[in-house]
Amino acid sequence: MNKERLQQAANISRGLAIDAVHACSSGHLGLPLGAAEVGAVLFGEGLSYHPANPKWLNRDRFILSGGHGSMFLYSWLHLSGFDLPLDEVKNFRQLHSKTPGHPEYAETPGVEATTGPLGQGIGNAVGYAICGKMAAAKFNTADHQIFNYHVVALAGDGCFQEGISAEASSLAGHLKLDNLILIYDSNDVTLDAMAKVTQSEDTAKRYEAYGFEVFTIDGHDLDAVQSAFQAAKANDNGKPKLIIARTEIGRGIPEVAGTAAGHGEGGAKFAESARKGLGLPAETFFVSDEVKAYFAEHQKSLAKAYDAWNATYSAWRSANPTLTAELDAGVNQEVPADLIQQIPEFAADYADATRSAGGVVIQSIAKAMPMFFTGSADLFGSTKNYMKEAGDFGAENYAGRNLWFGIREHAMGAILNGAAYDGIFRPSGATFAVFADYCRPSIRLAALAKLPVVYIFTHDSVGVGEDGPTHQPVETCSGLRVIPGLDVFRPADPEETAGAFVAALQRTDGPTMLLLTRQKVPTLNQIPVAVRREGALNGAYIAKRESSDLQTILLATGSELSLALDAAEKLGEGTRVVSVPCMERFDRQPADYQSEILPPTCQQRIAIEAGVSGLWYKYVGLQGKVIGIDRFGISAPGGTVMKELGITADAVVAAAKSLSGR
Repeated sequence: MNKERLQQAANISRGLAIDAVHACSSGHLGLPLGAAEVGAVLFGEGLSYHPANPKWLNRDRFILSGGHGSMFLYSWLHLSGFDLPLDEVKNFRQLHSKTPGHPEYAETPGVEATTGPLGQGIGNAVGYAICGKMAAAKFNTADHQIFNYHVVALAGDGCFQEGISAEASSLAGHLKLDNLILIYDSNDVTLDAMAKVTQSEDTAKRYEAYGFEVFTIDGHDLDAVQSAFQAAKANDNGKPKLIIARTEIGRGIPEVAGTAAGHGEGGAKFAESARKGLGLPAETFFVSDEVKAYFAEHQKSLAKAYDAWNATYSAWRSANPTLTAELDAGVNQEVPADLIQQIPEFAADYADATRSAGGVVIQSIAKAMPMFFTGSADLFGSTKNYMKEAGDFGAENYAGRNLWFGIREHAMGAILNGAAYDGIFRPSGATFAVFADYCRPSIRLAALAKLPVVYIFTHDSVGVGEDGPTHQPVETCSGLRVIPGLDVFRPADPEETAGAFVAALQRTDGPTMLLLTRQKVPTLNQIPVAVRREGALNGAYIAKRESSDLQTILLATGSELSLALDAAEKLGEGTRVVSVPCMERFDRQPADYQSEILPPTCQQRIAIEAGVSGLWYKYVGLQGKVIGIDRFGISAPGGTVMKELGITADAVVAAAKSLSGR
């Protein structure tokens, strides 16, 4: 290790952060300055990566969980040769730059995750590490080892205080993810005050209790950082690793270093004196020729390792054509063109909950898509998404594709995101719909980052029944629908459920939420199977066409579609029923298709859904009516609750008659 050059690089990274934050009068200096020596060892010595191919399959994954310290990552990506020119560093936090305030996935080469809220990156790292174990178990052979990467996350006090990190770390220890390395930038400071105001725990002992191997070091001692990191990478002992790096926040700006004032941009006003104290010239955004030369040589060393791996990879591909096809399908996010045909049609007399139908559908998906995995937050028996022949993922079988998350919904969401970021496997996870709020930050980030995560959330309405209002979602479905980029499905019967699953898997530019019933629903045999399946793929379709001049359109979704069909029989020949399993997909259809389903000439419209009513007015207009539930539920059998709260066919009939004056 060239300590002199790496220390110089650490100080140059500090200078880049100071200059970038000073230039825009915005940003966070504490982490980039405090963890600079950690960055020097990681990017200048310890991590395995290839800047010319940021998505190299066997690269070490580095995740900055404390995303507010984004200039840490940008400075090291620039210095280590990623496609992040100095001009982009100078454009920190500016419009359309590759250096946004928080690192954004797919915006900047080398950024592995969008980690806005603190703690998310730890959950993402666990997801990455799970995929690393899964990939090694599935694809490595006795002759060729193509996957042995490590996952490294840098996090601060805020990340470790957030509950999501405890959930994710506990699971990581249980799963013995020894390819996971967490680095704790431990500087005794949070944003508002010194950390002692809000914490007094022994983090090392807590993580040892989780099953981690813990190292505590001086985070400014290059030898100590290197020694701990090398030991963490080398020791595959069944324990994830935590390196507690004791650092001084804002180091390099004496006026704020070691204080809460060093967290944000407060120290930037001392830029000139700080550069001088760090041994840097007056020139802003300075990078020395010596540091450039060091990283140029380091890139050559990294390239040799990359070339050696490529030779092994080529030999593996030649020797393993079936595995190669599966890996390519995963990386390219391929879905069988005939997936919907591979799902057998349900019997005409099938009568069960859509969660049960989903449990049938997922067995076909498991066979058709070997890179698909699923998990549940201690609810496999209720969410019905267990894949019967796929095995359980765990320390005894990393090739298993059923992941038992335990009662850890928040971590489940972030872990699924990490798996989607990794991009080799296709993740899905399940819980009850009412617990979506425990997962919401991760769901929002999946939508923001356009991750193809599939959520299988059951117990979707007050039809849950006896568990009462705490477990009866009324606002949840609409609350999810307002997240930009999230598709939300409420299929009405088994065949719509099949179509919804296929739609979710065909989508590769964002997440999909499948909301399924606990209560049994009828199989709507009066609608052809192909119409129901294709209709789900389109988001909305005509479930019952009028047989005379169109007078009334009834819109419904999920378990309420059968009520709309019953109401239509009572209202007569001029009534059309439109099933809307997914508003978002329907809204993306061409205008001609939308007009065909909802002709503008017919303004007498009624919608019914067992949930809050507000979003349905975009379809029925202010002159239409919505049969919904704009209050919390009640404890009683599901059918009784529906009737008590007015979710009935008779209520639809009455609304239609009131509109027509009959």
